[in-house]
Amino acid sequence: MTRFTAAELEAARDRLVPDVVADGLRVLFCGINPGLMTAATGHHFARPGNRFWPVLHRSGFTPELLKPSEQDRLPGLGLGITNVVARATARADELSAAEYREGGRLLVAKVERLRPRWLAVVGITAYRTAFQERTAAVGPQERSIGGTRIWVLPNPSGLNAHWTVETMAEAFAELRTAASRTPDRTA
Repeated sequence: MTRFTAAELEAARDRLVPDVVADGLRVLFCGINPGLMTAATGHHFARPGNRFWPVLHRSGFTPELLKPSEQDRLPGLGLGITNVVARATARADELSAAEYREGGRLLVAKVERLRPRWLAVVGITAYRTAFQERTAAVGPQERSIGGTRIWVLPNPSGLNAHWTVETMAEAFAELRTAASRTPDRTA
């Protein structure tokens, strides 16, 4: 992995990272916002220590452990990645509640356009704030966006000490099982 100086990472602040999406995905994973390493590399969940890619594999979503630089393989597996808030920051706590709410509004429009079977928001606080669902818990949600069901997953950041790779993989695997039971959409 390329090593970046502090100045190079800081230069990535507020940079936008393109979504990895396609129409009709099985699951569209939605992060909180890009971190500086993600913005510097252009690859989602790129920070060493972020557990997204190992959890995605251990849960059975991918046949092998993918590197962030292999993110473009996801649509071929029926998977995609977007974010609640598009701009890159060093920490999620740099985002305002208004940014989360606006991000939620934009995310709804994106989901209505792309029509994935499931939207998987990785981060309970991001989901609660973006959708003003203060009591939401990890797992399937009552809310849907058109025909798209919503599932909230734990944040895979290495800073989330409440969840191990194993317990996160179990939570992701529950979604994978539900997604495999959800029929493809017809036009």
